[in-house]
Amino acid sequence: MTWHWLALMGAGIFEVLGVVGFARVSRGQALAGGLLMTLGFGTALGFLALALRGIDLGIAYAVFTGIGTVCGTLLGMLYWGESRHPLRIAFTALIVLGVVGLKLLA
Repeated sequence: MTWHWLALMGAGIFEVLGVVGFARVSRGQALAGGLLMTLGFGTALGFLALALRGIDLGIAYAVFTGIGTVCGTLLGMLYWGESRHPLRIAFTALIVLGVVGLKLLA
């Protein structure tokens, strides 16, 4: 795994922090949530820019958003009481499969 892929994984993780901050803002924790959101999304975009130096835009963006989507969905189910419908889990698994497939092709 090259450093470009490590940067992309970091971008995905920081995107999730931004989403958690966004959730906090929507639940009334404006200051803490706003800081977490700004730090998370800003750092995520910085890492994404680094990743794009060695990974095609289409693949990098798909993996980046896939990480955010899957982690956001899991956090929602685990911490915010969102639906755990089996089809929701199955379609989330398809996103994981797609991200892995893109990595194998890159």
